Order: sequence, then structure tokens, then C-alpha cells
Amino acid sequence: MAGNVFSSFSISSSGLTAQRKRLEYIAGNIANVGTTRTQEGGPYKRVAASLSARVNPDTGTVEGVEIGEPLVDSSAPRMVFDPGHPDADTEGFVAYPNVDIVREMVDMVQAVRAYEANVEALNSAKSMMLRALDIAK
Repeated sequence: MAGNVFSSFSISSSGLTAQRKRLEYIAGNIANVGTTRTQEGGPYKRVAASLSARVNPDTGTVEGVEIGEPLVDSSAPRMVFDPGHPDADTEGFVAYPNVDIVREMVDMVQAVRAYEANVEALNSAKSMMLRALDIAK
């Protein structure tokens, strides 16, 4: 039983880390929604977390969440007609980041709920372990 409880701690903690990383990227996307000029040139590009299951190669069981390299969204920027903007092209259009605030807010709610679910799973595992220790007394 103890092995299962400890593995549940590991799985939940990796889930917490993964959702925290998602929230970091979402916050960066929201913060840069109006960034029309970056060091790389052009507008900011939306970034998302790359998450996958961490599988034990010996048993084939899922042991948590792996965080991969960030995914940079290469979709076209939003073009807005604003001829007075310093970054406007010759036709008066400004390339704004491919960040959709509504999508970011939905992703943020999902990440927060997943984070809360992992906290609840950790608390449940802790509670079971404490009850088992009480029984052993």
C-alpha cells in the first residue's frame, strides 16, 4: 500500500508542476497580447506547454506528467488597420500577436481546475496514509 500512496504523491506532484508551467505560459501570452515587436522580429507568438504522460518502460504504467519544450504557435498574426502605429506596414496594418484572450482565459480555468484536482488527490492520499498509521498503532 505504501508504494501506491507514494506513487500517487509523485503523480500528483508532477501534475501540479505541469499545470503551474501551463499557467506561466498563459500569463506570458496575456502579458504580451499587445507586443508588436520582439527581439526575434515581428509580433509575439503564442506559447503553450507541451505535456505528455510519463510512462514506466518496464511496467507500461503512467507515473506522472512530462513537460517538454514549449510549443510556439506559428499561426498568422492578427492584422489590424492602424496607420498611425509605429509598427504599421506600408498599407497601414499592424501585425499583432496570435493570442486570443478568450482562449487564454479558458485554458487558464482548465489549468486551475486541474491544479485543484491534483491538490485534492494529494490531500486524499495524505489522509489515507494518516489513517493507515492510526490503524497500525
